[in-house]
Amino acid sequence: MNRQAVSRALVPILSVSLFLVAATPAEAADTFPTKPIRVVVPSAPGGLLDVITRLVALKMSETLGQSVVVENRAGGGTLVGTRFVRSSPADGYTLLAATNTITAMPAVKLDPGYDLPKDFIGIGPMGRSPWFVLVGATQPDKSVSELIARGKSHPAQLSFASAGYGTTPYLAAQSFLNEAGVKMLHVPYKGNSAVYPDLISGRITMMFDGVGNTAAMVKGGQLRALGVTSTKRLSAFPDIPTVAEQGLPNFTSYFFFGMLAPAGTPKDVVQKLAKALQAATSSKEVRARFDTDGIETLTASPEEFDQLLKRELDEMAKLATQIGVKKE
Repeated sequence: MNRQAVSRALVPILSVSLFLVAATPAEAADTFPTKPIRVVVPSAPGGLLDVITRLVALKMSETLGQSVVVENRAGGGTLVGTRFVRSSPADGYTLLAATNTITAMPAVKLDPGYDLPKDFIGIGPMGRSPWFVLVGATQPDKSVSELIARGKSHPAQLSFASAGYGTTPYLAAQSFLNEAGVKMLHVPYKGNSAVYPDLISGRITMMFDGVGNTAAMVKGGQLRALGVTSTKRLSAFPDIPTVAEQGLPNFTSYFFFGMLAPAGTPKDVVQKLAKALQAATSSKEVRARFDTDGIETLTASPEEFDQLLKRELDEMAKLATQIGVKKE
C-alpha cells in the first residue's frame, strides 16, 4: 500500500479517536457521580458543623444516587482537614464542609496552608447560625450585662474558651469582649465539645457556641445562655434576649456552614453538587432540624457563594485588625 493509501486509511481511525477523546469529559460529567462522595469535616465529631453536614449529606445522596460519606479530619484549628481537601483531586469526589473559620485563618495565621480564592471553589452555603453567650449553671451571672460588669471588676481574671486561636468562635468572643471593654484569658481546646465539662463545672467562665450545639444543655439546665447574637430573639428560645438588648446595641454575629471543592473541579460537576445541596437544605427534614437549632437556611449559586467567601475574607481581616489579633 502506498503512502497516500495509508493516509486515506488512517483518516477514519483518527477521526473516531479524536471524537472519543473529545467526548470523554462530557461523558464523565454526564455520569457523575459513579462512586461514593466524601465530605471532610475539619473538626471533631459531635460539633454543629459535623451534625449539620451529616444531615445534609444524607439528603444529598438521595438526589445524587450515590452515598455521600462524612469523614472527620480534625486538628490545627481546622487546618488539617482543609489542607487535605486542597490537595485532593479536583474531581468532585472529595469536598470540604466549612464555616467562617476558613475565611478567618488567613487573617490570623502567617501561613494557613491555602489560598482560598485560588485553591477552592464554592459549592454553596447550607445555613447560618447565631451564637449563644454561655456560662455554667453555677456561675453567678444571669445576664450579659452582669457578665460584663463582673469582667470589668475582675480584669483578666475570668476566662473564655474556644476551639482554637483564630477559629470563628474565638473571633466572635473576642469581638464581643472588645465591644464590651472586657479582658478575659483565652483557653484553647481541641474542638468546642471538649470545653463542655469545664464550662459546666465552672473551670471556664464563658464561651461562644452555636445554638444547635448546646440547645439541649441549655434546656436541661447544665448551661445558661445569657444571650444570643442574632438580630432578634429566636422562636425556639423566646425567653433568651439578644446581646443587642443588653447594652451592646451594635453587636450581632453569625457563622455560616458551606461546602467547597478543590479548585479545578469541572463546572458541570460543581453544578450537580450545588443542585443536590440546595435540594437537601430545602427538604422538610433539614428545615425542621434547622428551625429547632436556630439555623437560617441560605441558598446561593456556586458563583454567589464564591463572592460571599471573598467578602468574608475582607471582613475577617478587618475584624482581626480591629480587635488586635496578631498573625502567628
